[in-house]
Amino acid sequence: MTALNELASLVREGLPEKTNRDELGKRCRDALEGIFGERYQARAPHGIRVVLMPSDDNVSFAGFVHPDSPSSGAYGGTSLIWFPISSDGESGPASLLTLVCGTRGLSPDEQILGRPGHARNLRALRRYLSKQGVSVWSKYDPTNLSQPLPETVRRQYPGFASVFSRYGSFIYCAAPVPRDPEKAERVVAAFLDLYAWERGWSPLKAASNEVEAYLGALRANLFERVDRHSLVDLLYERQFVILEGPPGTGKTRMAREVLEQDFAGHGMTVQFHPAVTYETFVAGISPDVSNSNLRFGVSPGWLIQAVRQASSKFLLHIDEINRADLGRVLGEAIYLFECGEIRKGEGRRVTLPQSLDDGTRELTIPENLYILGTMNSADRSIAILDLAVRRRFAFIALWPDIKVVAEQNLPLATEAFAQLQDLFTQYAPEEALVLMPGHSYFLATSEEELLNRFRYELLPLLNEYLQEGRLGSCESEVHAYVDWLEGQIAQRAARN
Repeated sequence: MTALNELASLVREGLPEKTNRDELGKRCRDALEGIFGERYQARAPHGIRVVLMPSDDNVSFAGFVHPDSPSSGAYGGTSLIWFPISSDGESGPASLLTLVCGTRGLSPDEQILGRPGHARNLRALRRYLSKQGVSVWSKYDPTNLSQPLPETVRRQYPGFASVFSRYGSFIYCAAPVPRDPEKAERVVAAFLDLYAWERGWSPLKAASNEVEAYLGALRANLFERVDRHSLVDLLYERQFVILEGPPGTGKTRMAREVLEQDFAGHGMTVQFHPAVTYETFVAGISPDVSNSNLRFGVSPGWLIQAVRQASSKFLLHIDEINRADLGRVLGEAIYLFECGEIRKGEGRRVTLPQSLDDGTRELTIPENLYILGTMNSADRSIAILDLAVRRRFAFIALWPDIKVVAEQNLPLATEAFAQLQDLFTQYAPEEALVLMPGHSYFLATSEEELLNRFRYELLPLLNEYLQEGRLGSCESEVHAYVDWLEGQIAQRAARN
């Protein structure tokens, strides 16, 4: 049995009543110590704490603490701890596996706990384990020690009431450990390998492939993944949808695929920009020089053209939807964007300022008309969508996807993408995260093409971010990445 097997077995078993606590404590310590030299390098600095109280009135726990922590008493920083409870005659979980901030506060782990990526890693861990049927809870802000454990979590696991009562404010990530041996080992390995990675522990060669595969899975779960089918499902349900995300994630491409494959090409694509007006989109007076006579008439805009063609399923794709002043472009037509009423056959009507070319003045949106907007969330030249517009559209985010890059089998592309994604997800504040370049900057059919994309597309984009001071606390990391990438380009150019 490996140390990981033994550790997972101990965690899932909890505290059997007939077990000698001293013997159990020794088994816990041996399993924790055994991780070093078997899964991680033996010389890695580590701290271990095992406290298995003989009295049911006290809280038992065991796990890893900061290596500089005292051998007993209060400690600080982040720790990987499991809380076992009596397991005899019970079918529910016998241990709660947690990440805890020590009762002495954030020190000496301020750099881990306060880094934006730490909370994002926990959300990725939650998504990763939820796909395997294991529920995980985590705080949005791990450094907020004044936030108590939510009552919904407390009620879900009443057997851990004493744990929550004593340490509820310090626990910032928790998962009940399943009784199933295989699931228990996956949960323990997931928490352990994340904790080790953030501590900087180096996996041994025998475990490195497994650990790297897990870290890759975490990267893939940092953001909710969106495919064309999920987008179309949302579009059919909500009728008006905006697909948003950083540059280079393929938003426009996906919208075009939806139009061509799911609407059989029955639709139209238009692009918004600052010069688009109400007259362009809805209707407006325009000159008519037919028959050599100048006269003015009301011309239908893109929306009315789409309405007239929606006798069957029709898609109006609005590219760069937030680059126009939507309040002015939509005018009174914003009143029509109520999906629920349209679906009930109670679609709203508005009276237009002038009669249209067919003599009508009323406008309504039919059930067969779907509107899909695409929106670059990093472009700060855009107008901010007001709440009235946001309320009428469903929003879905398309993030950079490492899987797309890895599938083309260009090692430098995958390495460069992984480094850049780690940089942004670990260090970028929320307002800079949307600037993360998408996977399209890393796609190429050859290494030569890839290097050109880096030279003439990716590096200019990153340098523009740096010059404009848009990266906040991750600016120094981006500078270092730019230097590394330029070095990779120069080395490969010299070889060729």
